[in-house]
Amino acid sequence: MTPLQFESDYRAMWDELDEAVAQLEGRTKLRGEKARAERPAVDAARIAALYRATCEHLALARSRDYPIHLMQRLEDLTQRAHQVVYRRPDRSTARLARLFLVEVPQSVRAHRLYMWIAAAVFVLPLLVLGAISYADPGFVLSVHDAASVREYDKMYGPGSSPIGRERAADTDVAMFGYYIMNNIGIAFRCFAGGVFLGLGSLFFVAYNGALAGTLAGYLTARGHAENFYSFVITHGAFELTAIVISGAAGLSLGRALLAPGRLTRAQALRKAAADAVPLMYGVTAMLLIAAALEAFWSSSRWVTPQVKYIVGGCFWLLVLAYLGWQGRPRGDAEPAHAG
Repeated sequence: MTPLQFESDYRAMWDELDEAVAQLEGRTKLRGEKARAERPAVDAARIAALYRATCEHLALARSRDYPIHLMQRLEDLTQRAHQVVYRRPDRSTARLARLFLVEVPQSVRAHRLYMWIAAAVFVLPLLVLGAISYADPGFVLSVHDAASVREYDKMYGPGSSPIGRERAADTDVAMFGYYIMNNIGIAFRCFAGGVFLGLGSLFFVAYNGALAGTLAGYLTARGHAENFYSFVITHGAFELTAIVISGAAGLSLGRALLAPGRLTRAQALRKAAADAVPLMYGVTAMLLIAAALEAFWSSSRWVTPQVKYIVGGCFWLLVLAYLGWQGRPRGDAEPAHAG
């Protein structure tokens, strides 16, 4: 079937969906008060059926490499229809639940290639530089300044003050705010660095791995291992995973710029950014959870390290299970993604 035949066969269906979506958006194409008064009521079941059919048409158009203008129209139409089908105000709670229970983990798995690359770029410097810092504690000064290293000794050494408390913050609430700002800043750099052909994302992910690895190696060599690892294990399940996901999202932007395919680079970048939106929602939620745990749980000296290890291990299993299995269609393969 030629693109012209394809468009001719289904144009009426697309126009019907377009008009129905426009009515629900409050931007109907009908002109005048009389026309608005005479327009028929929107049939929700009909819109859902048209939406599913148009999604199938979009998949066919992509598989057959139909002209870009045709795929762009179908992409725009399905996106707008998706908004009115799944994001109507009376379904906001269900929409939010679907976002975090289905769309976020599915998007992570759809970007699995970028996830593996970002994880490797983070973990490799962490392990290598961590081992070097453990063997030679002075190596930590290659990555951290002397004032920060002295502060780390105080933060994770023996004492009665909360573990890991830094700066001038003297309450858990103040630290909660600090952790949110700090963590979101790190994640944003890992993501936004993707616009530099992905190199910025690779740099920031590797740099954060180097920071964590050298600090861990140094504190282990100094005899502060129990305080440090019991502090990071719980919130690290969310914080470190969020950094990797942010880096993966950034790499998807870089790939769109390097290999836009049949699209222009600007179009490919917009599409990659739209695909990465669920990832960044997930990152934001994980960083909020991490900040709360870091401020109110991880820093507590009244909780024994053994308890923190158990709880932290459970959280790591929970995060991995969530990303690996949550939202999988029963008996069906998940949709493929360019990543």
